[in-house]
Amino acid sequence: MDKLIITGGNRLDGEIRISGAKNSALPILAATLLADGPVTVCNLPHLHDITTMIELFGRMGVEPVLDERMNVEVDPTRITTLVAPYELVKTMRASILVLGPMVAHFGYAEVALPGGCAIGSRPVDLHIRGLEAMGAEITVEDGYIKARAPEGGLRGAHFFFDTVTVTGTENILMAATLAKGRTVLENAAREPEVVDLAECLIAMGANIKGHGTDTITIDGVERLHAARYSVMPDRIETGTYLVAAAATRGRVKLKDTDASILEAVLLKLEEAGAQIETGKNWISLDMKGNRPRAINLRTAPYPAFPTDMQAQFIAMNAVAEGTGTVIETVFENRFMHVQEMNRMGSHILVEGNTAIVTGVERLKGAPVMATDLRASASLVIAGLVADGDTLVDRIYHIDRGYECIEEKLQMLGAIIRRVPA
Repeated sequence: MDKLIITGGNRLDGEIRISGAKNSALPILAATLLADGPVTVCNLPHLHDITTMIELFGRMGVEPVLDERMNVEVDPTRITTLVAPYELVKTMRASILVLGPMVAHFGYAEVALPGGCAIGSRPVDLHIRGLEAMGAEITVEDGYIKARAPEGGLRGAHFFFDTVTVTGTENILMAATLAKGRTVLENAAREPEVVDLAECLIAMGANIKGHGTDTITIDGVERLHAARYSVMPDRIETGTYLVAAAATRGRVKLKDTDASILEAVLLKLEEAGAQIETGKNWISLDMKGNRPRAINLRTAPYPAFPTDMQAQFIAMNAVAEGTGTVIETVFENRFMHVQEMNRMGSHILVEGNTAIVTGVERLKGAPVMATDLRASASLVIAGLVADGDTLVDRIYHIDRGYECIEEKLQMLGAIIRRVPA
């Protein structure tokens, strides 16, 4: 298990390219199963979850063809089995996204429950209820969701999501593209990744309106056709490097990204004292050598402040001037990075779903352990602003969401290296 060793104290300075969004790439790959010809997906990030999804396709008889630029061609007409096995699904919750496309296109799907989660406690029950509303017969047995479309295929339905779920919205949206008649999804997720998926489906011939709002209308079509589509840039990777630059009092220019999907984050960085400039496909940040100011924030579903940026802002607040309050409303138990940061000398007090962060001038390097993807990124940022060496353990979490993080940070002047365990 690899580790990262970071020698703190350098201001980040330079330019890097932002990768394609994993949270967009995974549903778009799943959507290729709806087509009746080859679909080429471009700008895929080179990440473990993407590799797992491609391996899952291989198990199902769909042999994706990958070129040297990480573009992948998927021809779903070659599918030989409609089963997504547990040994692959357990490593990646997003595997559930093949359920809707398989039932809609092939009339049957057998997908292992992701991560062995219990129905009811996780929003996977909304995926099932949405498909049932469209006429699918579903049983859950031996740890697998087994879904069969009615004779004549899925039917359009009016479905209301009890809670906002991104993958639930994506799964039912994909299934509805081939259903007979009109489907209306209410209380749908509005995330840019959902919009990106809808745009890909439209490129394949789907009839979709309202994506990006909480009501999406889909008029089913007979078939979806071959297409070529490029995945949007990763807004969380973009935000993470911007916050890292702000925390280190540096300046960066990020290319191949999109400021319009990061408005809540950019506003908070300006509040912290950053000078932000944006262009068609780039964002620059300059702290002019100044220490950031502490900011208050509250996470909420898009277009509000993203929960996936909360940990990184806590790391910035840890070395900022003043005291900032961070309220987490989306996930419980999402302050696991705080204990590790306090070992580095930060002053963070957690009360329920609120973290109160009083900034200190500098942190001190220490061995720390990553507990989840975004917590890992926050510990890397803490290491960049700490005196001495910080060793971040269990970085397989980071590798699930950040392509070549140490190489990109090295390009910005950070002293960081990967070492085998």
